[in-house]
Amino acid sequence: MSKVGDGLKATILMVVVQVIFSGINIMYKLAATDGMDLRVLVAYRFLFGAAFIVPVAFFLERKKRPKLTWKVSLFALLCGLFGGALGQNLMLESLVLTSATFSAAMVNLIPGITFIVAVCLRLENLGWHTLAGKAKVLGTLMGIGGAMLFTFYKGPNITIWETNFNLMKITSHHPSHAAETGNLALGVILAIVSCVFYSLWLIIQAKAAAVYPCPQSFTALVVFFASLFGTVSALCMQRDWSQWKLGWDIRLLTVAYAGIVGSGIMFVVIAQVVGMRGPVFVSVFNPLLLIFVAIVGSLVLDEKLYLGSLLGGILIIAALFVVSWGKSKEIKKITQPVPEEDTSIEDQEREKSSDRNNDQLVQEQKNVSIGSHADQIEITITNPK
Repeated sequence: MSKVGDGLKATILMVVVQVIFSGINIMYKLAATDGMDLRVLVAYRFLFGAAFIVPVAFFLERKKRPKLTWKVSLFALLCGLFGGALGQNLMLESLVLTSATFSAAMVNLIPGITFIVAVCLRLENLGWHTLAGKAKVLGTLMGIGGAMLFTFYKGPNITIWETNFNLMKITSHHPSHAAETGNLALGVILAIVSCVFYSLWLIIQAKAAAVYPCPQSFTALVVFFASLFGTVSALCMQRDWSQWKLGWDIRLLTVAYAGIVGSGIMFVVIAQVVGMRGPVFVSVFNPLLLIFVAIVGSLVLDEKLYLGSLLGGILIIAALFVVSWGKSKEIKKITQPVPEEDTSIEDQEREKSSDRNNDQLVQEQKNVSIGSHADQIEITITNPK
């Protein structure tokens, strides 16, 4: 029951993470529509995240925090670079050079890339000859296929609810910047590299969790390095100081929510789940973001739902069940206590034979002792002194 509870806890936590990230995605859209530069948004996100999580980690884990080593610091630096500033900025640049639809589709290659890299680094067992291994591979492919179906196939419009409510019309007070056009091939390359970086971030998280079991403190280091890299990158790319101004509007709300909740709290949750179930398990939940964004978008952005969204969402959810089942079977097999070996019939016969030999030897010794004692008695009687 404890193992089942851990598996259910990890699943629920990752669903919550994707719900939170869907809110960040919607708020990114609102801030971009309001004209905010997304590079500046990323920099502010990690600055707010660092300002929140650093003091929290300092006080919560001050008594159990192990000594910080150069190895852990390197892990945190790489996580802040790959999963933070560099990974997000590359994906945003890809979005500018290609399209939002293409970027959304490329992000869903992360589970497959993570699985391949984890297998190559021997952090995940392929186990193709086992039912659990087949389930992990099949579920990963199902998730990617469902995400592609969700993104590229629309079909007829499905009206489940109509709110006639659009936050973009309410929050947009500034002219949005026109999307830049660029090299499509470069955009594709940047998207793939971003997915690889995100996968490496999850894998490094697994390595760090094994040597530094303090998720809050490690997340504080990661977000600190991400804020450093993100701020330097944004300052180099955006020197219009009007873009850095924050007022009491959607921009401040977005960076505060994305930084405190998204980077400060959810990064800690991701680090914990990676330590519990590994990087592949975490990455498989990434396509679930599409479903939540579509639902929230239809509610507050007046976006439409299509048949492709419904079919892709069903396939994604089925993929999550398949991978979760395969992972739970694999972990159960690994953590199952090895039963004591039953004594075979031959061993039992051998033990019985040994016992008989020991009894016979003891009996012979008794006979010899008795015989010797009898001889002494006989000698004493026949030769009295």
